[in-house]
Amino acid sequence: MRKLMVGNAPCSWGLLENQDKSKQIQFDQMLDELKETGYTATELGDWGYMPTDPAALHEELGKRSLTMLGAFVPVAMKFAAAHDEGAERAVKTAKLLSAVAGDPAPFLVLADDNGTDPVRTKLAGRVPASASLNKDEWKTFAAGANKVARAVYDATGLRTVFHHHSAGYVETPDEIATLLELTDADKLGIVFDSGHYLNGAGVDDVDLVAALNRFKDRIWYIHLKDISPEVAHQVRTQEWDYFNAVRSGLFCELGKGAVDFPALLRWLAEQDYKGYTLVEQDVLPGMGHPKESAARNREYLRSIESNFTDNQPILEIAGAR
Repeated sequence: MRKLMVGNAPCSWGLLENQDKSKQIQFDQMLDELKETGYTATELGDWGYMPTDPAALHEELGKRSLTMLGAFVPVAMKFAAAHDEGAERAVKTAKLLSAVAGDPAPFLVLADDNGTDPVRTKLAGRVPASASLNKDEWKTFAAGANKVARAVYDATGLRTVFHHHSAGYVETPDEIATLLELTDADKLGIVFDSGHYLNGAGVDDVDLVAALNRFKDRIWYIHLKDISPEVAHQVRTQEWDYFNAVRSGLFCELGKGAVDFPALLRWLAEQDYKGYTLVEQDVLPGMGHPKESAARNREYLRSIESNFTDNQPILEIAGAR
């Protein structure tokens, strides 16, 4: 029996980058609700959301028996001038992760500075090839990603995963492939995010297993996110920008959208995946009822356990019932 470990993240409680924090749920409430809904791990969230003193953060995690899985660090790597500052910020974050590391070790989750480029923010979910980086820009971008990953590893021994993401320059399948071709396979992997992948790939008729197989040698970590095909179609026909899409419920509760989670979990079992998965339901501050959604997402994953046939690998969702 393979046990699948599952965490959840601050973004499921409305903590998204570059957003108004006046309606932000405080970290202690978020961690309490995450624990109460059956998850056993979390990510850090924006720098300063949780305590940045290692002893204080260790205490907060320890009293809830939670594992720290990683921290999201956005860097505008299209611009060479951003690389040094981005690497410094990533190393600072990685040192905090290292100080509270458990088993498995956390990842530095590197990303583009998503949602800050007005063109890519407008085109998220419907990016034409003409809007991608050119050859020289890709070299600059990849050099920045390599710089960050190497700096993090040299300073802490932690590995870096790149987060392909809507409203950034690594969104579509071909953009993911290009980044991986240009970066160090020993130092930089990817976190495969099911919802962002489908959004970047066009949602309809996406072969999720084929995508997982295409990138499997670089997939070190998994984010479980669903996407509403109805909202995604509205985004395309009405040309909404990324934040309007999220505000309209683009990333729905697990099992209510287009992601084939039974196939994804079967693939993880077949690969003998031993790390954590992280549930993410990206919402903006003040949207929805995060605790109730987190509980339903957890129960949905448990419901998949019984859907495996006798000739398929078995997965059990680990953690409190």
